[in-house]
Amino acid sequence: MTVWEQLVGQEPVVEQLSRAAAGEGLTHAWLFTGPPGSGRSTAAKAFAAALNCEVDDVMGRGCGVCAGCRAVLAESHSDVTFVRTEKITITIDEARELVAKSGDRPSTGRWRIVVVEDADRMAERTTNVLLKAIEEPTPRTIWMLCAPSPADVLVTIRSRCRAVNLRVPPVDDVAALLVERDGADPRLALQAARAAQSHIGIARRLVHDESARERRAATVRLPLSLSSVSQAVRLAEQLVKIATDEASSSNEERDAQERTRLLETLGVTADEKLPPSLRAQVRQLEEDQKRRAKRSVTDSLDRTLTDLLSFYRDVLMVQLGGAVEPVNTELAAEIAEFAAASTADVTLTRMDAVNTTRQRITTTNVAPLLAVEAMAVSLI
Repeated sequence: MTVWEQLVGQEPVVEQLSRAAAGEGLTHAWLFTGPPGSGRSTAAKAFAAALNCEVDDVMGRGCGVCAGCRAVLAESHSDVTFVRTEKITITIDEARELVAKSGDRPSTGRWRIVVVEDADRMAERTTNVLLKAIEEPTPRTIWMLCAPSPADVLVTIRSRCRAVNLRVPPVDDVAALLVERDGADPRLALQAARAAQSHIGIARRLVHDESARERRAATVRLPLSLSSVSQAVRLAEQLVKIATDEASSSNEERDAQERTRLLETLGVTADEKLPPSLRAQVRQLEEDQKRRAKRSVTDSLDRTLTDLLSFYRDVLMVQLGGAVEPVNTELAAEIAEFAAASTADVTLTRMDAVNTTRQRITTTNVAPLLAVEAMAVSLI
């Protein structure tokens, strides 16, 4: 299985990157853009693996089985740095560390590669720290930035990068991947792919986690019971609770695994009392996990609001008589009735309210419950 097979429905991108990995059109800076779920970071990781693939034949690089490919895919390659933040933004200090690391020559691979998965989470002054390093990189260094759209990155940065534009993969392709790679039931895989709106990571979670499917079903039904301010307040509480439960279920297992690995590294068993000299390291891990938990709640709430938005999207398609396949097929009768009770203009206003709230919770420090309550009232 080559590294490119993870890029579902992205044939033009695979061709572009595989040619670059073979030396055709390779440049020092790349900007991967596409909507959530399109696979921006997956494409960057696959490209990084292909560039440091150990196969001699340049046309066969990206084999997925050599030590170089496996190390990059496992994010353990000494010459490939992956940057993702657990906070709202990437800090200037973190950017300076990247610049310093990018100046090192590769130690084992062909290229020193820096993959910034959250390039849209950098303030302008932080991005400016990277500018000179991207303008004048060391000879064996390649930068890969990932963002939802080119507009999310400063023009001074994107003008120096080669663009890689990804699309949302077709639902059928995502479902086929879940069946082939995860052994999912074909019917459940198709349902999950459609509900996730082709977001591969979310679709995989919906396939394997029944509670996640139940939480999503509860989310998309909430507008059906919304008719007063008191109901709006309850709806907001439910949305935040759904997002918090979703984040907690994702974090608990990962936190426990990280703690176990750290204790094993320190030579301490789980039931053994920690020596004072080691407590600082465990405390640092716990603090990092708390910061990640806060970020994961924000991200989970954004996904929850995206699920809510899919309800109004289906309503709008009914009102406009669109032939686009609905996301929430199981609610077809309820959506038709809801659509008949309002107009397309009202639905668009409601969708704007949801999108505005998503922007607020992901880019500011607004209290999530207050932002969602204000949104819920405007949906009445």
